[in-house]
Amino acid sequence: MMAAERVPGVHGELRYDEPMSRHTSWRAGGPADMFFIPVSIDDLSLFLAGLDGDTPIFWHGVGTNLLVRDGGLRGVVISATKILRQLEQVDEHKVRAGAGVPCTQLARQCIRWGLGPSEFFAGIPGTVGGALAMNAGAHGGETWERVESVRTIDHSGEIHERAPADYRVGYRSVAGPANEWFIEGTFRFEPDVVPSMETMQTMLERRKTTQPLGLPSCGSVFRNPEGDYSARLIEAAGLKGHRIGGAEVSTKHANFIINRDNASATDIEALIEHVRRTVFDVHGVELVHEVRIVGEALA
Repeated sequence: MMAAERVPGVHGELRYDEPMSRHTSWRAGGPADMFFIPVSIDDLSLFLAGLDGDTPIFWHGVGTNLLVRDGGLRGVVISATKILRQLEQVDEHKVRAGAGVPCTQLARQCIRWGLGPSEFFAGIPGTVGGALAMNAGAHGGETWERVESVRTIDHSGEIHERAPADYRVGYRSVAGPANEWFIEGTFRFEPDVVPSMETMQTMLERRKTTQPLGLPSCGSVFRNPEGDYSARLIEAAGLKGHRIGGAEVSTKHANFIINRDNASATDIEALIEHVRRTVFDVHGVELVHEVRIVGEALA
């Protein structure tokens, strides 16, 4: 595996044994072998090209919707959100956004430009890259309903232009070319839809009153089953407030698990599994978690 300082022209910061608890919204998780912060797209391309072809690569956004096990991540974690922050209006109906742009910022700017429907992006925690990777959605809207095209970067540092037809998109799931990561998306909006800043603010206020914002969590843990809501099923199973170690099912929103008291990733994952089993035992419904669980357990 080639380190950044050995690749001519690479200027990004490379950290070793970087605690992922510093980079996840749950504030839990073991160390990454390497953690690279590039200074430009060219810098990122050079770094990727200098890695051995079998080096595991994990693309990191802002760490929402992510649980890193306590044993950490092997290979290299790429943290490129600082360089993927471009946001521009392409024409009267299209916007180009870097993968590092917060979804709330995308929503606000689209509303200023009069492009809609775009308010739902404000309900998505995290960045455009994460929203593209999982077809994130909120308030009846989904990311890939708006996608015109994307740009990706592959394991060797090559950049690709991709169309929606290159991906299989479902509810909170996206599958496409292997070993490629999103660096940019172009979004298309409707000419006859006028977005509303008031509607967006109402959505944000509803989040504040119904979700445990300000406490370490990943947002919604489980996907909603067809025709129902995971939060309702979890609450009806009597799980609000249930704790394992420092992890707790939120008493404010049952589909949130919060890091109440220095929870380990092991605590959180055990509570996720306990909730899943209990809901199945009580309701006969198999919940599927939308949070991404990665890394190795402690030996």
